[in-house]
Amino acid sequence: MHIRAVCLLGGTGFVGRAIADALAPRGVRIRVLTRSEPRAAELRVLPTAEVMTGDVHDEDFLRRAFDNMDAVINLVGILHETRRQRFQACHAELPRKVAIACHAAGVQHLLHMSALGASIGAPSAYQRSKAEGEQNVRAEAGVTAFTIFRPSIVYGEGDAFLNLFAGMARLFPVIPLARADARFQPIWVEDLARCFAVALGNPACFGQAYDLCGPRAYTFRELVEYAGSVVGHRPRVLALPASLASLQAWTLEHLPGKLMTRDNLRSMQVDNTCDAPFPAVFGFRPAALEAVVPGYLAAKDARARYGRYRAGR
Repeated sequence: MHIRAVCLLGGTGFVGRAIADALAPRGVRIRVLTRSEPRAAELRVLPTAEVMTGDVHDEDFLRRAFDNMDAVINLVGILHETRRQRFQACHAELPRKVAIACHAAGVQHLLHMSALGASIGAPSAYQRSKAEGEQNVRAEAGVTAFTIFRPSIVYGEGDAFLNLFAGMARLFPVIPLARADARFQPIWVEDLARCFAVALGNPACFGQAYDLCGPRAYTFRELVEYAGSVVGHRPRVLALPASLASLQAWTLEHLPGKLMTRDNLRSMQVDNTCDAPFPAVFGFRPAALEAVVPGYLAAKDARARYGRYRAGR
C-alpha cells in the first residue's frame, strides 16, 4: 500500500512531533489537526506539513479533514482529567468517531495509539478508557485497515517524565515517592516514531496490536534516581507506604499542574512492562535508555551552566 498523505491527530504533542519528523523526509504529505494554530508553529517548517484548525471531536470536521488522506494517525490522549477533557471523550469516544470518519472517507489505514496496560478490567479509569477506545476502533473501522500501538512510558528530549524528576532532583535532596516499586519499561520517542513509520501502509501490520517497550525494565525508584544522577543530583528516594501514597496523590491532584492523581496511582498497580520481545516486524532493536538520556538531560544541564557563566561575566 502506497501512503502519500497522512492526517495526524495529536500531532503537536511530544510523540506527534517525532512522527512528523520521521515521515517528512519520506515525502509524505502531513495534515496536522489542532485547535490552536500557534501550537503547530514548529511543524510548519517541515516541507510537506500543513495545519488544519478545528475541533477533532466534531464529526463533520473529521470528515473534512480526512478527505483525500491515505492514512490517519490518532495520538490524542490525556494523563489527567480536567473539567473540559475527560478520559471517556478523548480515549473512547474520539477513536470511535475517528474510525467511522476513516471508513466514510475511504482512508486506507488507521494507526491508533493506545497504552500499555489497557484493559477493560484494569484498576484505573485511564487504562479502561484506552481499552474501550481499542474496542471502538476494531468495531467501527469497517474496511479501513487498522494498527494499534500500546507503548510503555515514552521518553526523549522534551519528555514530561525524566525531565520532571531531573528538575526535582536539582531542587530536593529527598523525594517522597508513591509506588516506588512500580515497574516500567520506557521506550525512546524516536523508536516509537520509527514503529509508526514502518507500520504505515504495511499489510503485515494490519489488524495487529503491538505492545512496545525498551530493552529493560526499571522500578519507579530506579528511574527517579537515574534521572537525578545524570544531572549530578542523585536524590534519596523515600518510598511511601500505601496510605501516605494515596494522600500524596490526592494532594497533588488538587494542585495546579496535577503532577499525580489517584487514578495515576491506580495505574501503577499493574507493571507497565512487556511480556514478549520487541516485535520483529519493525526490523530494529530499541535503544537503551542509558544510551539516550544523557544526550539531552546532561547536555541541557551543561548549556544552563554555560549560560549562567556567560551572564556572570
